[in-house]
Amino acid sequence: MKTIDPLSGIAAFLSVAQSLSFTKAAEELQMSRATVSAQIHDLETRLGTRLLQRTTRAVSLTEAGTAYLQALSGVLPQIREAERAAASFQQEAVGRMRISTAPDLGPDHVAPAVAAFLKLNPGLSIDLDLSLDTVNLVEENFDLAIRGTISLEPNVITRQIGSSPVVVCAAPDYLARHGVPSHPNDLTKHACLHFSKLRWGRVWHFSRGETSLRVPVLPRLECNDGRTLFAAAVAGAGIVLEPAFVVGPAIREGKLVAVLPEWSITTIPVHAVYPANRHIAMKVKSFVSFLIDHLSGHPDLT
Repeated sequence: MKTIDPLSGIAAFLSVAQSLSFTKAAEELQMSRATVSAQIHDLETRLGTRLLQRTTRAVSLTEAGTAYLQALSGVLPQIREAERAAASFQQEAVGRMRISTAPDLGPDHVAPAVAAFLKLNPGLSIDLDLSLDTVNLVEENFDLAIRGTISLEPNVITRQIGSSPVVVCAAPDYLARHGVPSHPNDLTKHACLHFSKLRWGRVWHFSRGETSLRVPVLPRLECNDGRTLFAAAVAGAGIVLEPAFVVGPAIREGKLVAVLPEWSITTIPVHAVYPANRHIAMKVKSFVSFLIDHLSGHPDLT
């Protein structure tokens, strides 16, 4: 059984009733005159009455058409307000925005940007979800994800907002007790604090010039949360491999000391990822631009 759309033909009727011209209505609605005529014919058939009187020279409202127009006039302001409300999402940062980010990025980098952005946009609220899991933006209803690593997904936009070098470091107390490694291979004799979700597994990669090394480590502590490993390193539990955006402030404050500085490990790009809709909400576009500005010049995210 065919479902009847109660709104079908109403826009065409309103346009013709207000202009008393099928031609002008067709131009306004950006459709052919024949389509406008067909929609009104279907509407009249559904209602079982004629709404418009047509002659070769003029169009006028019937008595039923006048009554129908008057009844719809009370609905028009609500429709216009609904359109205004919907359009506002493309014009300003309003509504609710769901953001997914990793726990090691959230507290020190994303949260301060969120707080500053909320001050500038009083019509916006934000749901910030901290998780190591990769989310499906569409299925889980997220507007945006901010990640140090990404998975390739169809129909998403990926925009790099920064990058951060990975650093090997330890607390001064630990190094005083166990010595400072002078070569990556020395790490096999040290207590290593390992991020269990590292894509290389229990192997730390180093390079210097044309030399590349893969050092297998037997972790003294292994954890799936970078900030927990950071805290353990500051407490003197061992040597940790972490992005600069996690350990940078502690190194500058002397709580941690970078070791093997002449060896490079890798650089982690940080991305903003959001659905590739034709009409991207202003709240998403504005926040991504704001976040890039907020992070620009940061010593640990370039």
